[in-house]
Amino acid sequence: MKKIILILLALFGLQTQTQAQVMYCDSISYTTSSTINFPFGVTGSGTTNIPGTVDWTWTVCNANMCYSSSGQSASFGQVSITDTLKVCYNVLIDINGMTYTCARCDTMVYDPNSYQWVSMIGNPTSITNLQPITINDNKIYDLLGRELTSIPIGKLYIRNKRLCIRK
Repeated sequence: MKKIILILLALFGLQTQTQAQVMYCDSISYTTSSTINFPFGVTGSGTTNIPGTVDWTWTVCNANMCYSSSGQSASFGQVSITDTLKVCYNVLIDINGMTYTCARCDTMVYDPNSYQWVSMIGNPTSITNLQPITINDNKIYDLLGRELTSIPIGKLYIRNKRLCIRK
């Protein structure tokens, strides 16, 4: 009976201490755009329901240079639609003195058919099963891995990856 009461007290104690964790970073996302003057633009979203200050920092890199900007929206006229871009954001969320940091990076290419920037997702080119190489050379080893010249009597030894004993 004492155990049951103790378990119930522990459960009630844990329930009163448990609070829902808020994952602000799960709601953060962005969209891309492209115009003639600014081939690549980004706009952050998902921060309208966050009670506090939100600061966005963007970094966009092509093969030669990296460019940065801040603010929820940013445009990068330095890149071309023929570039492969690495797009990263850092979002700092300050709520009553608690700071949350959200970060993400994507690799993007321009799709001329849809006139949009799309995220490159790597797909495997092939999957090959490896077969273990087993060599049965009848060599004898002790338990420390030292090669033996003869089978020990009354002691454990290893032959062809099997543990053996000779009586």
